[in-house]
Amino acid sequence: MLEIAENGRTWLLSGPASSYAVHLTEADELLHLHWGPRIALADAEALAVRPLPDYWPFESPLDGREEYPVEGGPRFTRPALSVRTDERRGTEWTFERHEVEGDELRLRFRDAGLAVTLHYRMRDDVVERRVTLDNDGPTVELLRADSATWTLPDRDGWRLSQLHGRWAAESRLVRGELTYGEKIIGSRRGHTGHQHLPWVALDTDATEERGEVYGCALGWSGTWRIAVAQLPDARVQITGGAGYDESGLLRLETGESFTTPVFAGLWSDGGFGGASRAWHAYQRAHVIPDAGQDRPVLFNSWEATEFDISEEQQGTLARRAAAIGVELFVVDDGWFGARTSDRAGLGDWTPNPDRFARGLTPLADYVHALGMQFGIWVEPEMVNPDSDLYRAHPDWVQFQPGRKRTELRNQLVLNLAREDVRNYLWEQLDGLLSSAPIDYVKWDFNRCFTDAGWPGEPYPQRLWVDHVHALYGLLDRLRAAHPGVAFESCSGGGGRIDLGVLGRTDQVWTSDNTDPLDRLAIQHGFSQIHPARVMAAWVTDSPNAQLNGRVSSPRFRFVSAMAGVLGVGGDLSRWTEEELAEAREWVELYKEIRPLVQRGELYRLRPPSGGLSAVQYVLGGEAVVLAWLQAQSHGEPAPALRLRGLDSTATYECRETGEVHRGAVLLHHGLRTGLRGDLDATVFRFRRI
Repeated sequence: MLEIAENGRTWLLSGPASSYAVHLTEADELLHLHWGPRIALADAEALAVRPLPDYWPFESPLDGREEYPVEGGPRFTRPALSVRTDERRGTEWTFERHEVEGDELRLRFRDAGLAVTLHYRMRDDVVERRVTLDNDGPTVELLRADSATWTLPDRDGWRLSQLHGRWAAESRLVRGELTYGEKIIGSRRGHTGHQHLPWVALDTDATEERGEVYGCALGWSGTWRIAVAQLPDARVQITGGAGYDESGLLRLETGESFTTPVFAGLWSDGGFGGASRAWHAYQRAHVIPDAGQDRPVLFNSWEATEFDISEEQQGTLARRAAAIGVELFVVDDGWFGARTSDRAGLGDWTPNPDRFARGLTPLADYVHALGMQFGIWVEPEMVNPDSDLYRAHPDWVQFQPGRKRTELRNQLVLNLAREDVRNYLWEQLDGLLSSAPIDYVKWDFNRCFTDAGWPGEPYPQRLWVDHVHALYGLLDRLRAAHPGVAFESCSGGGGRIDLGVLGRTDQVWTSDNTDPLDRLAIQHGFSQIHPARVMAAWVTDSPNAQLNGRVSSPRFRFVSAMAGVLGVGGDLSRWTEEELAEAREWVELYKEIRPLVQRGELYRLRPPSGGLSAVQYVLGGEAVVLAWLQAQSHGEPAPALRLRGLDSTATYECRETGEVHRGAVLLHHGLRTGLRGDLDATVFRFRRI
C-alpha cells in the first residue's frame, strides 16, 4: 500500500507488517524517515517535521539521513551516485515530480540534462529499490550508480551477518559486531562469486525466532559491492549496487538510459528464521519462475563419467537412474565438439560425431521412453583456444591488447557485450534446443574475468555491465522461445547465485562440494536468504573421491541432499543391487515430502555446529523434520527437538513413531531410536489429525 501526504512531499509504503517512509524537504533534500514496524501516514508526517541536527562545520546533518546520497555539496558519506561530464563532476539535483504506476512509486529529480528516478515497490514486506538515469544532455560518465542506500534506526550494538566462502566452501554464515568505519563485501570477478553472496543482515539482539532483523539482497549477477558503514555519530547505512569501484561503470550518450539492478530490503521482527521465511516467500512469489511447480529428482552424469562419455554408456546410466525413481536425466560436460577433456571444444555447441553420431535425439528419446526428462550441460560464455569458434574469431574474447590472454581452466571469456557474439550464442543455443527434445539446461560459468578488455571500443569498461545484461537477455529470449525448458545456474558450484539470476532460472547449483557433512553448513548459510526450492543437492559416492575421502552412509547422504532439490550424482553403474534398492526407497520418501521441502516454511531447529542439527518444513497441516547426528560423546544427554510453526491447539501424529502430540511437539524418544552411531540421519513426518 502506498500513501502520500497532502503536501505531496512525504511518501509511506506499507506491507502486512512493516512500513517504509521518505520525505522531501523544501530544499529538495530527500530524507529517510522510517523503516521498520508498520506505522500510519500521520506518524510519518510527524517524523518529517523533526529538525536536522546542527553538526557544522565538521559533520553534515545530511549524512546518515539522506535517502540516496549523491556526490557533491554538503556530504561526506560514501555517495550512491557519482557522475561526471567534460565540464564538471558531482550532482546538484532538483525535484521534478513523483509518479505512481501500479504499485510502484517513482521520485524524479534532475541535474541539467540528467534525470534521476528513484523507484520503490513494496512486495509483501520486501521493499524493492532501483534507480533509472536518463540522459538528455551531453555525454555523462557514471562512475558509480548504486541501486539504493538503506538507513537503519538509531541503535546501540549492531551486529552484521554475511555469507562468505570460496570454491567448494560457499555460503558460510558469519556474524559479528559492527564497528565504526566501513565493511565492504563484493566481487570484482565478473560474476556474483564464491566469496560472498550479495546479502547482509543487521540486528542488535535477535535470536533464531525472536527480535528485529534488517536484511538487504542485491539482484545482480556480475561484479558488485555492498558497503555497510557505521558513521561517526553511530548511524548505520548500507549502500550497494553493480560494479566494485569508481573506475567507471557506463557512459551515457544523449538519449541513453541505465537502470540499476534491484536492491531489496526486508525488516522482520521474527528473528533470523522469520526473516529467512519472509525472503523465501518473496522469492517464490515474485522472483523464481514457476515456483509453484516442484523440481524433479535428477541424475547428473558428471561424477560417474566425467569426459569419458558415449551414447551407450549414458543409456546404461539412464536405465539405472529410472529404476531408482529419477525424473530428470542430465548429460554433463563432454557431449559436444572435440570435448574429450577440459582443453578443447568450448564454443562448438554441436554433438560430438564420434560419441553421438545421430545427434542427441536418440538418447533424449530413450530417456523419455524410460519416463524421465532429458537435460544437458553447457557453458556458453566461455571458449577454449582449441575450438573452431576461437580459431574463426579470436577477437571475440575479452583481452587487453599487447598483453597475454590469461587462460584459467584452459578457457577464455567471450565478450558477450559484442552484438555479434550475442547473435552467435543465440543461434547456437536456439538451434540446439530446437534440434532435440531437451527439457533442461545446466548453464555453467567456470572462470572469472581477468583480462577484461575490449580493443576498439571507446569505453571498454562497459563490458562489465553489458556482459550481465547480455546474459539476462539470452536467458530471457531462450525461455520465451522454449517455454518447456528449465534452466539451472551454475558457476563452478555456487559462484553465481543472486536474485538477478534466480529471476531467470529454475534452480541453482549450490556447491561443487557434495560431501554430505560439509553440505550441512553450506545449506545452513544458503537458507538464510534463498529457499530450498532452488537449492540443488546431490547424493554422490562414498568415500568422497572428489574432495576429502570421507566415508558416509547412504542414509546420511540422502537425508542431507533431501533438504533441497534432490539429485543423484554417483556412478550408478557401480552401485550394488542393495544400494540401488535403498536409493529407490529414499527417492520415494523424498517425493512424498517434496511439497513440504520445496514449498513449505523452513525452521532451522539446530544449526550444524558439531552435534545434532535439524531443519523442519511446514506446509498446511503437515510437517517434516530432517535431523543429522554428526557426532555424539558418551554421557551426552539424549537429543531432543522442539518443533515450531505448528498449531498449538491441534493434534499431530508422527508417522515414524506412531506417537500423537498435542500443541508443541517435542521429539525425544524418536530421536533416540532414529539416530544411532556417528554420522547418522533420520526423517520424521507429522500430519494434523
